[in-house]
Amino acid sequence: MSTLAAQRLGPVLQQACGPAGCRLLLAEEQPAGSACGAQLAFVSRDITGRSTKHRLEPATAHFHALLRQAPGLRWVHAHSAGADRPVYQALLARGVRITTSSGANAQVVAQTALAGVLALARGLPALAAAQRERRWSPPPLQALPADLSGQQAVVLGWGPIGQALARYLTMLDLRVTVVRRHAGEPAAGLPTAGLDDLPALLPHTDWLLLACPLTEHTRGLVSAPMLRRLRPGARLVNVARGEVLDEPALVAALREGRLAGAYLDVFAQEPLPVDSPLWHLPQVLLTPHCAGFSSGNEARVDGLFLHNLKAWHQGAPLRNEVTGPPIPTPAGDIP
Repeated sequence: MSTLAAQRLGPVLQQACGPAGCRLLLAEEQPAGSACGAQLAFVSRDITGRSTKHRLEPATAHFHALLRQAPGLRWVHAHSAGADRPVYQALLARGVRITTSSGANAQVVAQTALAGVLALARGLPALAAAQRERRWSPPPLQALPADLSGQQAVVLGWGPIGQALARYLTMLDLRVTVVRRHAGEPAAGLPTAGLDDLPALLPHTDWLLLACPLTEHTRGLVSAPMLRRLRPGARLVNVARGEVLDEPALVAALREGRLAGAYLDVFAQEPLPVDSPLWHLPQVLLTPHCAGFSSGNEARVDGLFLHNLKAWHQGAPLRNEVTGPPIPTPAGDIP
């Protein structure tokens, strides 16, 4: 783990390890290019820093290299909610167990997504632009914002983020339908559909909200044909992964006016290239993959890690363990 994480966790770490204790290997003290003796690893937020899947900062690259060069590595806990980074997928293919911090920032991400919904529904991007120009510009009477109450929202994904977001939308009197891989039982009493049912739902959808993990089933799911099926004037929110959505098709739908707006926190390429048309579309809100950032996340992630560390030493099940086959790493992602 990092020095910062070790300093923060201190004696609590040894308590979680049980009577036998554990020997800490600090990432910053491990030489580059040599085999690492770690059996367990904790990837804390300070390790990832501002790195993305496509651009790694030196500290992140060093830590990832240590993980790859640890022949005895058996388990890694990640601060993130997902494990789609190439390094985790490579470790899964080796048989290393991976756990995530899914749920730690779910409320924060859902609140940010809700802020995007409210901003788009109330026309705040246009009002903010008018403010910057010192222009008094209330909405025209013939184009007033529509009431949110009664509008149809489809939440794609029923993990902790999707569940929190659905609760918020229901509180605002939107009609919510949940889409997950298999329809199964109704989710929290809400209408529930499977991925195969999504095309039939879209013509009646005012808000398509993406909160699903990136898997072999969701990569490229919201394609150009899917976007064309959305009700004219619909809006889209993506706090899932950029690869779930066809960005060029989204740009086309926005430019043509088929979609009324979008809030995007994640992108197919991160950082978002400076020449992306998404920067300049007036009906688009962008944030740099920070929907889940909050001062309280660190303690929640630490708590999940310590719980799993104690469970590991007791031979008990681990929370948020990644199951299923590794996701193939596409060209462009750092291997």
